[in-house]
Amino acid sequence: MSTAWKEYQPGDFYDEMISTPGNARQPAKKLFSYINSLSDEEIASRKAAAELAIKEMGISFTVYTEEGNIDRAWPFDILPRVITKKQWDKTAAGLKQRLQALNLFIDDLYNDQKIIKDGIIPEYVLKQSSNYRKECEGMSPAFGVWAHVCGTDLVRDKDGEFYVLEDNLRVPSGVSYMLENRSIMKRVLPEVFEKVQIAPVGDYSERLFEMLASLSPRKIKKPVVAVLTPGIYNSAYFEHAFLAQKMGAELVEGSDLVVEDDDCVYMKTIAGLERVDVIYRRIDDLFLDPEVFREDSTLGVSGLMRAWRAGNIALANAPGAGVADDKVVYAYVPQVIKYYLDQDPLIPNVETYLCYDDKQRDYVLANLDQLVVKPANESGGYGMLIGPHSTKKERDTFTDLIKANPRNYIAQPTLSLSTAPTFIGKDNTPEPRHLDLRPFVLQGKGSYVTTGGLTRVAMRKGSLVVNSSQGGGSKDTWIVDTEPKRSRATRKKAVKGAANGESA
Repeated sequence: MSTAWKEYQPGDFYDEMISTPGNARQPAKKLFSYINSLSDEEIASRKAAAELAIKEMGISFTVYTEEGNIDRAWPFDILPRVITKKQWDKTAAGLKQRLQALNLFIDDLYNDQKIIKDGIIPEYVLKQSSNYRKECEGMSPAFGVWAHVCGTDLVRDKDGEFYVLEDNLRVPSGVSYMLENRSIMKRVLPEVFEKVQIAPVGDYSERLFEMLASLSPRKIKKPVVAVLTPGIYNSAYFEHAFLAQKMGAELVEGSDLVVEDDDCVYMKTIAGLERVDVIYRRIDDLFLDPEVFREDSTLGVSGLMRAWRAGNIALANAPGAGVADDKVVYAYVPQVIKYYLDQDPLIPNVETYLCYDDKQRDYVLANLDQLVVKPANESGGYGMLIGPHSTKKERDTFTDLIKANPRNYIAQPTLSLSTAPTFIGKDNTPEPRHLDLRPFVLQGKGSYVTTGGLTRVAMRKGSLVVNSSQGGGSKDTWIVDTEPKRSRATRKKAVKGAANGESA
């Protein structure tokens, strides 16, 4: 065994792969054994192969800077994150539960608002939500679903359990990188896939298309599905093009679509106008339709909201779904689940302090050096204060911001985010790095959860910021079945018993 692995020390954090120095957790034992059989030269060769694959496959993301937009190769580590199937099955059930409740909540907000009338959530929270869209009131999309695609960010604390950090219900991104991470790993470590039962992820694009097609207002055999992108300069354009290609859907910009007098949406083609049934939109609400939202928007389609309200086009995710993206609403999700489903949450929230509450705000202001403070509607890790790593000047600034607009801020304890071994530098020494996980949940008539998700890694030592736009990297996520396979005879017996009404 390499000396580096014996010296690997995750510290006080839960480590995803290593239980004690030199020893792997059960689901990672075969992977760990294989990695240890490789020489430093072989590891360097595998890393180089991964970098070459990323270049050949054109996997990139865009970073916005003052000097202009910069396309960067996708940062990737060849050591995957490993989770047991048993734990993932429980987590997936919790994610389905959460999205079901959130969709019931959104549908209620834009219609009867029973949850507010019953005093579960203060009306003040709704009125101050920057993502509540009055233009959506009275609407109820197909199956009562507003958020069809959700990217829920999960973290593990030092107890080894998953917690929901936040929900992303507007235009969640990253699933293409999850899929491409798997493709890279099959090139780099093909031998391990023969030794370990790793759950596949490749059916996501098919599941996404099936869900989108089921939303079609026209009940035809082949609905026309389009992916609406802001264009090539958007940071997630790679993903827009990737998903459109994988689904066999049309990739369009706003200028490619038109709403005619019949309130239907048409796509401009060389053969003339072709009606579109479903739009998977990757544009924020305010840019969707200059007739209704921002008049200066050139990204959307004039009349799109009119067509949607008339029931002639399905939009995923629906406009207004972002009202449940609000980090203040996040604090109420356990109550939301209990209210609509009469169930306790299967995955807990992180403890959250609401700054609009006088008592909680006083606590936050007195403990800024220990807490993480977040604005209610920002994403990508922007606008945050990470108390333990902050300066007095930064804390003073946030004190003023919170006092000026308490509704806009929440605070959470600084979590002991789990770590995983990551190859850092040219000497290929494994070092612990903090990470999170973004699985993707689809909901239409039914629900679907990816097996695993996008693992994002804070590549800088001690950093808790995993976002790629701020220097983060990524790993493949393996859901591994550690249960021994039952013999064929045992399986036949179980099937026969089940057919006779016995417990399998």
